[in-house]
Amino acid sequence: MTSDVLITRDGGLGRIRLNRPKAIHALTREMCEAMSEALLAWRTDEAIQAVVIDHAEGRGFCAGGDVVMLARSGAADGADARAFFHAEYRLNHLLFTYDKPTVAIMDGITMGGGVGISLPCQVRVATENTRLAMPETGIGLFPDVGGGWYLSRLPGRVGQFMALTGARLDGAECKYLGLATHYVEQASLPDLLDRLAKTPGRAAGAVGAFGGTTPEARIEKNLPAIAKLFASDQLEDVVAALEAEETDWAQTELATLKSKSPLSCKVSLRLLAEGAARASFEDEMRAEYALASHVVQTHDFIEGVRALLIDKDNAPRWMPAVPEAVLDETLDQLFAPLPPGEEWTAFPDVSR
Repeated sequence: MTSDVLITRDGGLGRIRLNRPKAIHALTREMCEAMSEALLAWRTDEAIQAVVIDHAEGRGFCAGGDVVMLARSGAADGADARAFFHAEYRLNHLLFTYDKPTVAIMDGITMGGGVGISLPCQVRVATENTRLAMPETGIGLFPDVGGGWYLSRLPGRVGQFMALTGARLDGAECKYLGLATHYVEQASLPDLLDRLAKTPGRAAGAVGAFGGTTPEARIEKNLPAIAKLFASDQLEDVVAALEAEETDWAQTELATLKSKSPLSCKVSLRLLAEGAARASFEDEMRAEYALASHVVQTHDFIEGVRALLIDKDNAPRWMPAVPEAVLDETLDQLFAPLPPGEEWTAFPDVSR
């Protein structure tokens, strides 16, 4: 059992607390496996009526996964990266299909892997400190952990906007878009957790009792522009639309988009287009695992992690450097299924 995740019981409430504060609780394979082990045990434990996932200390819920490890593995044979993705996606799928009430406290930074363990939960609590994002195109990756499923099902083209730009949403915006089910002030969280422990069989009601007035969602006023300018599944069209729109907002988003990996942006748009039509979350995880296994060994992922997280020069050299140079054949290779025996599989007896 790793000390990076604290697993306890509080009456009929199962508690999972991320405990890696120096890394803003970024997930490791060991953390994913420890959480899955607890969830599988509690699934058949009649004494546990609900599960809550939060973080022990620090300024964020979960900043993502251990991408430096992933990039180093990708630069070699990719085996450690594949093992991490396999464990992480099993956890994501287990939460998505869990029969008991699950509650995620999305207080502070909730990005990448943090989104992957919060969005499957039935009750998702945002606070005034929530900053939710899928910023993967900035490091040459794509919004995985179910991003192809969740983002493609958001209203308008908000999911495509988030995937391409890595936009950060606050708690009110998360509640407005349905990414969070409740908005609760951070100061009320200790009392909320106490109530959950006392009434675990009525998790949603217990959380609802602490919901106050949600502030205005700033993204609401931008929804028409997002729907218009991010309407196409072709990256070149999105860039052209932003270039033709002379508003400050459009020019800011254009500058942001041009800083991202063109390959990753095209991968992300295709992932969401395909994810929207997938029949099950299990199918989504299988497809994302094959994609991640390929992308983790690309130049752009290794270069993006170098530029933003290792050398921190914030000057990634993307290859190709422009959307027009990203070939359809390259995308086809990245989206190719894995050979039999190498595919992602859910836990036995966990389906849907």
